[in-house]
Amino acid sequence: MTEPVQVPYWLLLVMLLITLWAVLARLLIPTVRWFFRRRLSGLIEEVNRRLHLKLPTFSLTKREVLIDRLAYDPRVLAAVRTYCEDNGTPWAVALRRVDAYAREIVPAFNAYVYFRLGNRLARAIVRRFYQVRLAYRDERGLANIDPDASIVFVMNHRSNMDYVLVAYLAEDQTALSYAVGEWARVWPLEPLVRAMGAYFVRRNDHNALYRRVLERYVQMAVDGGVVQAVFPEAGLSRDGALRAPRAGLLDYMLRDFNPGGERDILFIPVGLTYDRVVEDQSLLAEAHGQIKRRSTVRAMGQGVMLLLRNVGNRLTGRADTMGHAAAGFGTPVSARAWCQARNADPRFLPPRERLRLSRAFAGHVMECIGEVTPILPVPLLCWLLTREPGREWSREALDSAYAAVVRDLESRGRAAPYIPIPDPSEGLDLAIAILRERNAILETDHGGFTPAETARPLLEYYANSIEHLLRDSRVADDPAADPDVMPESAADAPRTNP
Repeated sequence: MTEPVQVPYWLLLVMLLITLWAVLARLLIPTVRWFFRRRLSGLIEEVNRRLHLKLPTFSLTKREVLIDRLAYDPRVLAAVRTYCEDNGTPWAVALRRVDAYAREIVPAFNAYVYFRLGNRLARAIVRRFYQVRLAYRDERGLANIDPDASIVFVMNHRSNMDYVLVAYLAEDQTALSYAVGEWARVWPLEPLVRAMGAYFVRRNDHNALYRRVLERYVQMAVDGGVVQAVFPEAGLSRDGALRAPRAGLLDYMLRDFNPGGERDILFIPVGLTYDRVVEDQSLLAEAHGQIKRRSTVRAMGQGVMLLLRNVGNRLTGRADTMGHAAAGFGTPVSARAWCQARNADPRFLPPRERLRLSRAFAGHVMECIGEVTPILPVPLLCWLLTREPGREWSREALDSAYAAVVRDLESRGRAAPYIPIPDPSEGLDLAIAILRERNAILETDHGGFTPAETARPLLEYYANSIEHLLRDSRVADDPAADPDVMPESAADAPRTNP
């Protein structure tokens, strides 16, 4: 028994690996898990102390638990039974599909990734691209939000930068759970998006079983107090104008809503706008049928190239030509008040009537979004230029017209629309620099400006983004807009209060 035993090297290696794995599994891994769990708990306590809207327990629940709750929800199982009867699909096969749908939809929220990585990344990207303006915010309405209400941010969709911009502006208020399209289901975006608490949505999938699973997740998230962020337009605007809303997700939220219950749903309208949209050329090309819909890789490549160019401009001392990004946060819209004003309970309405109610609600929300959309210098200059496409504008005439628009908006006696830069000199200097850098306007021999013929679609794209705000403008009748009238000086130009 004391004689040495010969063991092959491969067997010795296997034994060593098994021993090492046992040490890791029994000692090191539990210790590391405890360490990171403790750090994560400390982070959650820290952010909950400073956030206006606390992290709900739903967001902190393990993903596998949420997947099981969703897959075996009674309403989902009822939909599975109907699906099996209608299609002759075995029960086990249908359940596997439901499980796959649930895993596709349910996020994997990680507080450390969201608050330590995501917020810092959003702040760095937004500040590198734009000068950010919080143009308007209904302080009283937002301060009086019922802490027990479910919150949904509803926004117009101008750019994929919208996700980053709103997350940056809301970083001290709450953690947002976005509804994200299938375009982001590529590596490395997909795991990052899931860790940030977003959930994926198939925009045009009419599979009844998938729709039921998605519907129940949205309703569970609303009941759980998750702060969601959705785009009612369900896609980027190809022409710059506000698109007609699609009731989809809003209908899911209202379908199970009890107007007399304890929890209200508050929809906060957010109007977004940019002096330069990162994807504007691609969106215009899609709108005019020049290219097919962009792939995610191509969109990411364009964003990276623009970022590198922007960084290069700063390193070489050239002017920053991206301009401003601005957002307006409007008065919360109460689903309870909306339904009670119409004496309607969505839970008991026939499907068609409920859908009409949801579409009317979506239309009302889009109107609120439009009202708080700020007016930045580039869209305003484009709006002026496209009103008279063949005109040669002197700088004095542009100053007068810009000031006339500001006066006209002030005369309406309301907080929105809001112009963050009311000074014609400051606003036009920036707008002219951006459009000249893009060859969208040309300087004439007389020192005036005229739109480039090839850039008309681009100018109309930005003009359309504020057309709904200026449609009734009286600027054309204002004598100050006439180039033969001496314009007001920048010091005398009317200003709006921030």
